[in-house]
Amino acid sequence: MNSERVLACMQCGKCTGSCPEAGKTPFNIRMIVRKKQFERAIEEGLPWYCTSCNTCTIRCPRDVKPSEVIIDLRSALIEDGRIPATIQKALENTFVQKNPWGKPRSKRADWTEKIDFKIPHISETKEKRLLFTCCIQAYDPRCMVIPANVSRLLRIAGIEFGILGEEEACCGNEIRRMGEAGLFEELREENLANLKKYGVKEIVTLSPHCMNTFRKEYGDLGIRVLHYSEVVKGLLESGALKLKGHYDKRVVYHDPCFLGKQNAIFDEPRALLAKALGSNPLEFSRMRENSLCCEGGGGRMFFDVETTYQRNSEVRVKEALEMGAEVIATSCPFCVMNLEDPATEKGISVKEVSEILVEVI
Repeated sequence: MNSERVLACMQCGKCTGSCPEAGKTPFNIRMIVRKKQFERAIEEGLPWYCTSCNTCTIRCPRDVKPSEVIIDLRSALIEDGRIPATIQKALENTFVQKNPWGKPRSKRADWTEKIDFKIPHISETKEKRLLFTCCIQAYDPRCMVIPANVSRLLRIAGIEFGILGEEEACCGNEIRRMGEAGLFEELREENLANLKKYGVKEIVTLSPHCMNTFRKEYGDLGIRVLHYSEVVKGLLESGALKLKGHYDKRVVYHDPCFLGKQNAIFDEPRALLAKALGSNPLEFSRMRENSLCCEGGGGRMFFDVETTYQRNSEVRVKEALEMGAEVIATSCPFCVMNLEDPATEKGISVKEVSEILVEVI
């Protein structure tokens, strides 16, 4: 724990005031930091409520980095063996199969069966542009369509790219935020070794979580790292991709935390939707830097909270209904997973931006 950083806190409350979990769950980041200042005990279940949205760290005027304080607390709990069973299982799965769900590593590229063309291994490409899939999109049936869609878009535009297939390992973004620094380093070193081995020059990521960790937590890669929305926006502007029509539904866009507030990519997904719709998408009241976290990050995907409350995904769906939206669009698989169930219950569709694009290409 960086004690000097914690002691810099002046208890202004901006962290708790902007936290998506404060006020409706027992989680209070300002109080946790205060207890660390006075070396008071913290209930061991509390750190797992954090979604790593990073809003507290972005808004902290004293650079305390409260979200990193939570990671330190989780690390200490893991070292002491005091860890929720579901989190422990996710970490064990990642250690064995290189993904939190424990799916066979040999099936990492099964999503390619959804397309009618062959994607080469990165070693077989000239431009060394790597499409990095992400664990959710490699294995979850709902999200496997996302790499398939983006692959179609790149192929139509004549962009050469390759994949790692079963050599691809979890990027480690969620693993570090669950507090398992050692396992994160193992994943990082394995991925770095593959990037070097195959001479990768550019990484096109599908998940903002992967993009974030490659950009910020892998050191100076010397490799260009992009979210696919940045790439596809350029292809549409250059004319390499052309739309055949417009997506004729009322669409509202949800900003993912790791893409938007943490990496300032707000305009690219909106530009893609504007092209597909023929007009700008609808906007939530909490948008861009103030977007409401879906509660999927930071290990929350693997932690079942005991508190009963209205989830942020339900809040989003309620607002979408009130504005007459038919579709909630987003550009992150975590958001898709969290928004889908409450949206389906209310008769609203959830679409990843690439799903909308392939309908009008």
